[in-house]
Parts: sequence; structure tokens; C-alpha cells
Amino acid sequence: MNDKFLYNNKVLRERRRDLRNNATEAEQILWQHLKNSKLDGCKFVRQYSIGPYILDFYCPKLRLGIELDGSYHNAQNTVLYDKDRTEYLKTVNIKTIRFWNDAIIKSTNEVLKIIRKHLEGGTPS
Repeated sequence: MNDKFLYNNKVLRERRRDLRNNATEAEQILWQHLKNSKLDGCKFVRQYSIGPYILDFYCPKLRLGIELDGSYHNAQNTVLYDKDRTEYLKTVNIKTIRFWNDAIIKSTNEVLKIIRKHLEGGTPS
């Protein structure tokens, strides 16, 4: 893919805006902890597109994407789509971590601990 369109492709601008304006409860909760570099001074952006995909949250400095999944991610076609997305992002040197929406809502502090491990370059247990 042409590098000119790799990051925040203008074609996806309206879709990114729509996703920001209609954030899920889990996205809203996590964004409160990520915005304004609140989490260990790392800058995150929301609904950032890379190639044909839009990441829920992205830290450009660390090339780390965070995806939040609802129950619809259990569907077979969505599982395959998520796998393809993760593989594509690996090809452009972006690591992606995923969390279920319920984990964000019910165990926010545990999720933040896992994200911090990734920010530190460690591998969570």
C-alpha cells in the first residue's frame, strides 16, 4: 500500500469521526485513562486508521494498537477479520493487544496493568 494512504487515510475520515462520536461504554472508560497522555505519559489517539483498518486506540511512538471487542467478535467471520487485521498490522510493525469490553468495564485496573506492561516493553503474564 502507498505510504501516503497508510496512516489516517482521508477516505476513512468520516468513519473515524462516526466511531469517535458513537463510542461504546468500554471505549469511553478506557479513553478516560488514555487521553492527554495520562497513562505513563504515552500519547494515544482514538480511531486511528492504518491501511484499511481503524484501530480503537493507537500509540504512534510505541506503534501499539489497542482493540476492544464486544460479543459480536465471537462470530466466525469476525474472528477471521480480526485475525487478518492483526496479521496486516504486524506487516507494518504495529503490535495489537485486544480486550473484551466486559474486561474494561469490570476490571479496568487490571486492563491498565496489562497495557502498562506493553508500554514498558514487557510481556504480560
